[in-house]
Amino acid sequence: MNRKMIFRILGNIIMFEGAIMLLPFLVSLIYKEHTAIYFIITAAVAIAIGYILSNLKTENRHIYAKEGFIIVALSWVVVSLVGALPFYISGEIPNYIDAFFETVSGFTTTGSTILNDIEVLSRGMLFWRCFTHWIGGMGVLVFVLALIPKSEGQDMFLMKAEVPGPVVGKLVSKVHMTARILYGIYAFLTVIEIIFLLFGGMPLFDSIVHAFSTAGTGGYAIKNSSIAFYNSYYIDMVVTVFMLLFGINFNLYYLLLLKDFKQIFKSEELRWYILIIAVFTGIITVNTLGIYGNISESFRYSIFQVASIITTTGFATTDFGMWPTLSQILLLLLMVVGACAGSTGGGMKISRIMILIKSAKCSMKKMVSPRSVTTINVEGKSVDKQVLDFAYSYFVVYALIFFASVLLISFENLDILTTLTAPLTCLGNVGPGFGDLIGPVGNFSSLSSFSKIVLSFDMLAGRLELFPMILLFYSLKDCINVAREKVLKR
Repeated sequence: MNRKMIFRILGNIIMFEGAIMLLPFLVSLIYKEHTAIYFIITAAVAIAIGYILSNLKTENRHIYAKEGFIIVALSWVVVSLVGALPFYISGEIPNYIDAFFETVSGFTTTGSTILNDIEVLSRGMLFWRCFTHWIGGMGVLVFVLALIPKSEGQDMFLMKAEVPGPVVGKLVSKVHMTARILYGIYAFLTVIEIIFLLFGGMPLFDSIVHAFSTAGTGGYAIKNSSIAFYNSYYIDMVVTVFMLLFGINFNLYYLLLLKDFKQIFKSEELRWYILIIAVFTGIITVNTLGIYGNISESFRYSIFQVASIITTTGFATTDFGMWPTLSQILLLLLMVVGACAGSTGGGMKISRIMILIKSAKCSMKKMVSPRSVTTINVEGKSVDKQVLDFAYSYFVVYALIFFASVLLISFENLDILTTLTAPLTCLGNVGPGFGDLIGPVGNFSSLSSFSKIVLSFDMLAGRLELFPMILLFYSLKDCINVAREKVLKR
C-alpha cells in the first residue's frame, strides 16, 4: 500500500477544509460574533498540518482501487474530526462526541441532530453546520478533484469510491472536468433555489443556509420547527420541488445542457423515481385526509414529506409520527429505497432496487423455464455480471451492518421503534427516525456516546456506499497485525 501518497492526499483534503472554514469565519465577522476566533484557529491548524502532510516526499505517486477506497474513507473521517472542532472549542456543543456526531451528520447529509435548541447557536456555527451539507452533498473529494486535478487514473479511483450508485462514469474524457461540470450544475441549482426562497419572503441568511441543506439533501434547518417555522405554502412547495430536483441523477442535467431530451426521457430510473413519488404521495394524501380536513392541505404535507424522505433530505413540516400506520410504513419504505444514483440523495438508490427486482424476476423465469436465456436490462443496456454481483453484495452488507447496529444499540434498552429506525435512518442518510425520541420533533441527544459512535459509522458507511468503510477497517486490522509482528520480532 502506498501510505505516503495516502497521507499526501489527506493533507490536501485537510488544507481544503481549513480554507473553506474561512467562509463561516467571515459570516461570524459580519454578524460581529466571538465565534470567528474559533474558526480561524481551527483553519490555521488544519492548513498547517495539511501543508506538512501534502509535502511528504514519495517516489511512487500512483494509487489504485484499494488506496482509492481507503483515501475516501479516511478523508471523510478526518474532515468530520476536524470539522467538529469549532463546535467543541467554542462551547456551543460542549461534548466532542456530540460535536463529531453533528459534523458527521452534516458532511454525510444525514441531518440527524443532537441539538435540543438549534436557535441558540451563533450565525457562524449555523452557517458552518449547513455548509457541511453542501460540501458533502456532491462529495468532498469530488470538490477537491474539481479544484486540484491529478492524474486521471487516480481521479477515477477516488471518484468511484465516493460517488453514490452501482455504476460511476465520466461525463467527459477528463475526470476533473467531470467534477467541475457536476459542481457547476450543483451550484447553479443552489443559487436558483436561494432566489426562489427570497421571493417567498425568507430572509437572505435563512435562504442561503436552507438552500445549502436542500442541495445536499441534508435537512439541517436553523429553526427548531424546521421549515414549518415559516408556515408558508409557497416555501413548502419551493423546497419540495428542489428536494426532488436534487434527488435526480446529475448526469441527466448534463444531458439537458446538451439538449439531448431523447436520452432524458429514456431514463428508466427517472421514470421509476417519478412513479414512486406520484403513487406514494397519492396514497398518503388520501390516507391523511382525515387529519388535515381538505385535499389541499393533505397534499401539501404529503408531497413535502415524501420528497424529504425519498431524497433523504430530512426536513419536516409536520409530525408524521402521528400519521396513520399505512402512511408511516410507506415513508419507512422510502427511507430504504432512497433517491437516484448520481444524485445527492442517500438510501439504497432506485437503480440498485431496479437491478434487484429485475434479477429476482429473471430467477423466477429460470425456475419455470430452466433452459431459457434471460438477461437483465436497465436503462436499455444489459447489466454487467460485475454490477449485478456488486448489487447483491451491497444488499447483504447493508443488511449485516443494519442488524449489527441494531444489536449494538439495543444494549441501551431503548424502545423497539427507536432501536430499529435509528440505524436505518443513519444508514440511509435520512435524518429523522420514528418514535417520540428520534422522530421529526425529537433528536438524538439522549442516546449514549457509544450509540452515537455506532450511528456515526452508519452515516459514513451509508454515504460512502458501505465498502470504503469496511475496507478501512480491514486495512487498520492489517496495520495492527504488522505492527504486532514487528514488536514480537524485537
